[in-house]
Amino acid sequence: MKIKVHFIIISAVLLGMTGRLKAQEKELIRFDEYLSLVGKNNLGYAAQKYNVSMADAAIQTAGMFPDPQLEMETTNNGVNQNMGYVYGASLGWTLEMGRKRKARINLARDQSELSKTQLQDFFRNLRADAGLGYIDALKSKALLEVQQDSYKNILQLAKSDSIRYRLGTISLVTSKQSKLEAASLLNEVYQAESAEQQALTSLSVFLSDNKITGRDVVGDFTAFNRDFSIDELIVHALNERADLLAAKQNTQVAKSQISLERANRKIDLGISAGAERHTEATNEIAPSPTVNAVKLGVSIPLKFSNRRNAGLKIAEMAHSQAEIEYQQIEQSIRAEVMQAYQQYIATQKQVKQFHNGMLTEAKSILEGITYSYKRGESSILEVLNAQRTYNGIRKDYYQALADNATALIELERKAGIWDIEF
Repeated sequence: MKIKVHFIIISAVLLGMTGRLKAQEKELIRFDEYLSLVGKNNLGYAAQKYNVSMADAAIQTAGMFPDPQLEMETTNNGVNQNMGYVYGASLGWTLEMGRKRKARINLARDQSELSKTQLQDFFRNLRADAGLGYIDALKSKALLEVQQDSYKNILQLAKSDSIRYRLGTISLVTSKQSKLEAASLLNEVYQAESAEQQALTSLSVFLSDNKITGRDVVGDFTAFNRDFSIDELIVHALNERADLLAAKQNTQVAKSQISLERANRKIDLGISAGAERHTEATNEIAPSPTVNAVKLGVSIPLKFSNRRNAGLKIAEMAHSQAEIEYQQIEQSIRAEVMQAYQQYIATQKQVKQFHNGMLTEAKSILEGITYSYKRGESSILEVLNAQRTYNGIRKDYYQALADNATALIELERKAGIWDIEF
């Protein structure tokens, strides 16, 4: 019996020393520093930036003129008839009509602006998701502290009960009960440690590095407290939400596509200029001297395909579709902001409920029952029930704080704002 008690005590001491050493070795990362690193290092965000670069390059491609065509030919005027040869060269070029080049450039510029807006929307969601990951790590850290504190309290109680049993003031069953509860709580500590490590490991995904251990988050949940006006949030969202701006820009892209389709229906002219040299013909019947000739030409395509305007109709329907999608996103944003605001208000009320004395009262009840138990005025079961109640309230409190922080991040994501720093 003494060996078991000493083993539990020594284990607890070693566990505490190991935890303190690990905490000293870990790299502390603050919320604002973490988000800054996400913006610099996230591979998904870096990959999305290439879309902007490619769209900018497409503008230069759209402004290119048609390439000229160089044609060279030779002709034998009469095989075995000595009628001479013809050597010629010509340069041809397509003269675009209907301002096609300008229409291509406008479309490419609109697509470039769309890609930039989509990049902003990607970062808006990335920043919010990364913030939620940080909140989860902060919550897991707080829940681990709850489990560790509970384990230490029961372990101390088990140590005291072992001494009281040897003195004959309590029964063997009571002494075993406290030690069994300490062992059970130690398992919960291990589980909470695993949850904390998993939450910290998930941060490496947002940071896009190979360092999956050795980090720790710092801060509390007091920074997640804001006062908002729902009307102002909706107006701001309708003016600043990147996905709505992208939908609006998409309507402009569709409009530019219509202009390009109309321009493509215009007939292009092909112009050419060249020179020929006819060598001397020595045929006895029709001899001729060397002759040089210059030729100019114009080609006009016969665009029978203009009778079918499927491309223009598709572009017009795509524009109508983009306008409807814009209206649908606008309506969705109003509902999303309202729902996020309602959720945030609800979580704030839950946090205030805990601040009204629930934690203090639960702690005082635990301390009172523990004191009575040590004086022999209450049972071990009453102490354990009070400890579980206090643990449950503390866990619910940290969960409410995390829910409130999550609700704030989601509200600012939906409203298209960001002012969270701590």
